[in-house]
Amino acid sequence: MDFIKNVFTDKKTEVVVFSSTAIALYGYDQGMMSLINTNKDYLSTMGIGEEDPLVGIIVSVYYLGCAVGAVLASYLGDIRGRKPSIFACLAVTALGNLLMFIAGLGFESGAMTLMFLGRTIMGLGVGGIDAVIPVYSSELNEEGGRGKALAQEFQSNIFGLNMAFAINLGVTHGLGKTNQWAWRIPIIAMQVYPVLLLSFIYRLPESPRWFIFHDRDEDAHTALVDIVGEDAANEKLDELKKAHEEESSHSIGYSDMIYPSGKQFHETMVTVMGQVNQALTGYGAVSVYGPQIFQLLGFDVDTSEYLTQANYISYFFLMTFAWLLIEQVGRRFLMVTGAFGISVCFAILTVLGGLAMNCESLGIPNLAVSIPGSIVLFVATGLFGIGWLAQVWLIPTEIYPSTSRAQGSAISVIIWGLANFAVTLLTPIGFNNLNYWLFLIFAATNLFAGLWTWAYSPETGGRSFEENQTFFSDSKEQNTWLVSRVNDGEFRHLPRGKKGDGVEGERQPLLAADGA
Repeated sequence: MDFIKNVFTDKKTEVVVFSSTAIALYGYDQGMMSLINTNKDYLSTMGIGEEDPLVGIIVSVYYLGCAVGAVLASYLGDIRGRKPSIFACLAVTALGNLLMFIAGLGFESGAMTLMFLGRTIMGLGVGGIDAVIPVYSSELNEEGGRGKALAQEFQSNIFGLNMAFAINLGVTHGLGKTNQWAWRIPIIAMQVYPVLLLSFIYRLPESPRWFIFHDRDEDAHTALVDIVGEDAANEKLDELKKAHEEESSHSIGYSDMIYPSGKQFHETMVTVMGQVNQALTGYGAVSVYGPQIFQLLGFDVDTSEYLTQANYISYFFLMTFAWLLIEQVGRRFLMVTGAFGISVCFAILTVLGGLAMNCESLGIPNLAVSIPGSIVLFVATGLFGIGWLAQVWLIPTEIYPSTSRAQGSAISVIIWGLANFAVTLLTPIGFNNLNYWLFLIFAATNLFAGLWTWAYSPETGGRSFEENQTFFSDSKEQNTWLVSRVNDGEFRHLPRGKKGDGVEGERQPLLAADGA
C-alpha cells in the first residue's frame, strides 16, 4: 500500500515508475512481432510469404527509425529539456502504432507501405525514448544508485516483452492464425503505454542538471526541493553548480566524439562497441524469433509458442539478479561472464540443434534432445538479462560529462538501432539457410564480445561521473586503451571498499531510498 501511495505522492517513486513503464514500451515491441510474423492473414494482407525476406525487413526497418529518432530526441532533450523530448517521443510512438494498426484495415492497396511507414515512425519515437530516458534517469540516480535503478527499469522491459507475447499468444490461439484481429489486437494494445505515460509526465520534475546547464538555477532549486526536500536542496544545488563549472569549459560536439582525433572518441568507441557486442549476443533475434528457435530444437508450433512465453517469464524473474548484483560485482564482471556463459550455451545448442534435426536417422527420441536444448536456451536468456540487457545503456550515461551525455546516449541508440536492424534482417535468412549452424555463429560472436569487454571496457560502477572521466584522460596520457594497463588496472573492478555504497556530494544518488 505504501508503494501505491508513493506513486502519487513521492517524486522519487514517480520517476522510477515512469522510467520503468517507458522502458517496458521498448520491450513490448520486441514481443509484439513474434507471432504477428507467422499470422496468415497478416502475411496475406502484406502480400508476402512466410519465408519472404520482407518479413525480416518489416521488423528491422523499425530499428532504422530508432537510430534517427535517437538523434532528434537527443537534440530536443538538450535544447528544450528532457521532459519535452520524452513527451514528443511518446506522441510519435502512438502515431506510428496507430498507422500499423490500420494498415490494410478495409483496404488492400498500400497496406505494406502503411505498415513500413508505421514501423518507421514508431521507431522514431521509441528510439528517442531509449536515448533520453537513460540520461534522465541517470541524472537523477548517480553513483550508488545508477546501476540498480536502470537494471530495475530494464526488468520492466522484459515485463513489456512478456505482456506483448502473452496477448499475442492468447488472441492467436483464441481467434486463429487466419483472423486479422489476432495480429491487430496486439498492435493496438500497445497504445496503453504512450497514453498512460503522456497523462502522467506533467507530474515529473525536470532534470536539475539540465536546468543548471541552461543557467536556470532557480528552476534547478525548485526541482531539487521536489526531489530531495528543502533541507538538502541548497547543498545539492551548490554541488551540481560546481560540477557544471568544471565541465562547462569543455565544449563538446559530435565531431569530438566520432572522429579519431576528437576529445571523446575513446568514450564513443566504448559506447559503440557495447551496443555492437550486445547485438552480437544474438538476443535481438531470440526476442523476435523465439518460437522459430524452439521449433528448430524439435518442438511443434504450439509447444514452441508456449515455451517462448515460459522463456520470457523465466527471463523476467532471472533479471532480478541483475539489479541485485550490478552494484556488488560491477557492470564489467557481469558483461564478461555473461558473454562467455552465453557462448558456451550456444555451442551446446549447436550440437543439440544438429541432433534435433537428425533424431529420426540417429534413433534418438525427440524429447531427449529438445528438453535439454530448452533448458540451455532458458539459461542463456537469463545470462543475457543479467549481464547485457541494462549495462550497455547505463555505461554511456556514466562516462560522458553533462555537456555531451545526451549525444553519447544518442550514439548508443543509433548503434543499437543499426546493429539490431542487421541482426533482425539476417536472422530469418540464417534460420532458412543455416538452421542450427546459426547457433555456432552466435557462440563465436559472444566469445568476441566477452574478450573485447574484458580488454577495453572499464568498470564504471561505484564512481562519480567525474571519476569515470579520469580513466579516459589517463588512458590518453598513458597511450593505451587496455583497461589492465591504465593506472595499473584500477578500472578492472569496482573501487576498493565501494560496492555500491552511497557517498557524499556528487556521487550521492538524488533518488536514493530514504535511510539507505
